Amino acid sequence: QKLAPSNTSLVAIRCPLAAALLITDPPSVAEIGVGLVGFGLFFIFFGVLLYFDSVLLAFGNLLFLFGLAIIIGLRRTFNFFFQKEKLKGTSFFLGGILIVLLRRPLLGMLLETYGFITLFRDFFPVVFGFLGALGNIPLLSKVSKALGLDFMQSQGALVLQGTGGRSQ
Repeated sequence: QKLAPSNTSLVAIRCPLAAALLITDPPSVAEIGVGLVGFGLFFIFFGVLLYFDSVLLAFGNLLFLFGLAIIIGLRRTFNFFFQKEKLKGTSFFLGGILIVLLRRPLLGMLLETYGFITLFRDFFPVVFGFLGALGNIPLLSKVSKALGLDFMQSQGALVLQGTGGRSQ
C-alpha cells in the first residue's frame, strides 16, 4: 500500500522558500517588543512629519509603551516610570500622551518631549558614546562633518564644530 505524501513535503518540493519559513523559529517576545517600539517611533516620526497628525501620534505612543512593557516586563516598566526621582518626567510624559489622545497633538508632543528628556536623561551619555563609535564609519563621518557635527569617540560627547571645543 502506497502512502500519499503529506502536504508539508509537497510545499517543500514546490516552494523551498515556504518550507524555510515553516522551519524557522517563531520570534521571541523581546523581538516582538523591539518591533513594537520601532513601529511606535516610526508612527510618531511620521505623525510629526504630517503636521502633528493626532491619530498617528496616538498610535505611535501606544505602540511605544506596549513595546517597552513587553521588552522589559510590566513590573520593571512600572518601577522605572514611578521611581521617586522620575515622577516629574513620568507625569509630563504620560500627561503628554493623554493630551495627544485627547486630540491636542502639539501641546501633547511638547509635554511628551520634555518628559522624555527628563526620564531618559541618564541614557544620553550612552547614546552619544554609541554615536562616537559611528564616527569611524566612512559615510557617516563624512555626513556628520558636512552637518557640522563631530562625534568624539574618546569623550563620548557630541561636540559642534566651530564652538571652540565646548560641548553643546
